[in-house]
Formats: sequence, C-alpha cells, structure tokens
Amino acid sequence: MFSLSKKRWQWASMLILAFIWGGSFILMKKGMVAFSDIQVAAIRIFSSFLILLPFAIRSFKKLTYQNAKFLAFSGLIGNLIPAFLFTYAETSLSSSLAGILNSLSPFFTLVVGVAIFKTRPRFLQYLGIFIGLIGAILLVSNGNFSSFQDINIYALLVVFATFLYGTNSNIIKSKLVGLSGVEITSLAFMFIGPFAGVVLFSTDLSPAYNSQFFWPSLTAVLALAIFGSVLSLFVYNTLIHHTSAIFATSVTYIMPIFALMWGILDGESLSLLQIISMIVILTGVYLVNTKLGKAKIIQA
Repeated sequence: MFSLSKKRWQWASMLILAFIWGGSFILMKKGMVAFSDIQVAAIRIFSSFLILLPFAIRSFKKLTYQNAKFLAFSGLIGNLIPAFLFTYAETSLSSSLAGILNSLSPFFTLVVGVAIFKTRPRFLQYLGIFIGLIGAILLVSNGNFSSFQDINIYALLVVFATFLYGTNSNIIKSKLVGLSGVEITSLAFMFIGPFAGVVLFSTDLSPAYNSQFFWPSLTAVLALAIFGSVLSLFVYNTLIHHTSAIFATSVTYIMPIFALMWGILDGESLSLLQIISMIVILTGVYLVNTKLGKAKIIQA
C-alpha cells in the first residue's frame, strides 16, 4: 500500500517529483513562445487555483485564524512569487546555470531552518547537503564552469526564489503540521489564485491569441500547472511532513539526472564525470535522509 511513512515510497515520490519538475523549465520555455513571462506565470497559478478550488472548498473547515496566515504566506513565497521570478529569469538565463542555481534550495532550507525555525540538523545532514550540491553542480556543468560567467540579475532572481522555497519548506514542516498535503496545497492557492487571475486578465492577451503557437503554448502552461504545481505539490507537501524539509527539497539535486536521461534518449552521450556526479548526488540525498541524519525541531 502507498504510504509516505515508508522509505521506499519516500524515495519513489522524490523520483517522481524530480521527473515532473525536471521538465518544468522546458514547459516554461514552450509557454513563452506565445505568451509573455508574466502571462505564463499567471496562467500557471490561476489555472492551478481553479483546479484546486473544489479541494479548497472541501478543506475550508480546516482553516483557522492561526494557520490561515501561514497558508497565505506559504502560497505567496512557495508558489506565487517564485513562479514569476522563474519565468522572468528564463528569458535571459541559460538552462545549465538555472539548474545549478535551483540546486541551492536544500542549502537555504538548512540555513533558514537553523536560523529561524530552530532546527538542529545532524552532521550527516550538513554533509549530505554539501555532497549533493557538489554533485549537482558537476552534473549540470559537466566540469565546465564557464556558465558561472553568466551570473547577473536574472541569476540572482533564481537564487532568491530558492531562498523562498527553503523558507516555505520550513513553514510547512513546522507551522502546518495538522494539515495534509492536499489541504495545504489547495488552501494556499485559494489565497494567491485570485491575484494571479487579476494579473493575467490585466495583460494584453491578443498577441498570444493571434499567434500560431497559441494552442501548443497554452497546452504547455496547463501541463505545467496540472503536473508541475497541483499533482507535484500534493506529493511534495505530504513528503515534507513524513520526512524532513531538507530531504524534500533535495529533489532539486535529482532533477538534473532526469534532464540528463532525456538527453540520452535524444541521442546525447554520457560521460564518466556525469556518472560519478549522479552517484555523488544520490549519496548526498541518502545521507540527508538516514536516521542519523534527521534533524530535530525545537518548537518555539
């Protein structure tokens, strides 16, 4: 039976998330063929809100004054702001650099957890985060670090987005304990969805309507919403409660592995360094989720 309290399902869930989110950058790019970066982000959030609305209505009885502020904040920093930051950054950022910077999420999860939420990570968690980050950088760059020369304002936006992801993961782990992954996701989008709708319909959609790529771009954005937001966040928010915020965000280390696999299927070759990098990544993620690597949380 599927249960995220069991390690095999935790790892299976992480691999599924990596597979889904690994294609998010491609879907954003395809969406921006017809739509602007603002429209892609707004469509993603607003359509996710509409899909999740029945779940939000069903979960409304779980909403309290205490958790409402954290749900709203979670929706804001975990979904709304990063959606706009990533699409804007995608207009001028190489996919390799974006992949490297996206791997900072577990690092910020660790830092924010220690500094603000008073978590007490074990030594193996620190070690696992460091090892996983090194492996992700090696895998994405394939030993060529020239992409770091492209560090600019767009790259810093991605870094800020990963900081927000790290903060949000800690909020879910420590402040929204009594809610399921479905409840957290649907209620969080209830707060941010209407705003995204206002943003979307305040833009000029006529160029997109008249584009020959309208339907392929719309399909890509809707796929991004359904799989990259709704379904994946159901799993991700549940995974945080059953493991740790750091382990859940370690999915960003595994995402480049799936991107590489897609490249191999497309005829690209696999180097020895990339094989080593994948082993390093999986070693780091394993250390993060070992029993000796679990962090303690001190309730404020």
